[in-house]
Amino acid sequence: MPEQFQIEPMGDHDYLVHVRYSGGVIESRFQASPAVVDELDAAEADEQRVIEETALYLAERQPVMDLPPMVDLDDVAAAYGDHCINEMTRRLKDS
Repeated sequence: MPEQFQIEPMGDHDYLVHVRYSGGVIESRFQASPAVVDELDAAEADEQRVIEETALYLAERQPVMDLPPMVDLDDVAAAYGDHCINEMTRRLKDS
């Protein structure tokens, strides 16, 4: 499990995610699809929280060193389906 996530807003729904883990640091660019953010019932102001939860969700399912250099929320939602959307919605409401 990663030691630390740092989310850096880059503008236009893009975020740079720095992940520190036991083997070092990786960076991955995340694109917050407005359609997925809407589907999660998250306000645009909560995009950074959506990105953080998405990074955590992915880290629970794969080694962080395997995160691709570019992650689009549309692709994550398509790959993991309703389970992803339901889990992310729950996490956002619980926080």
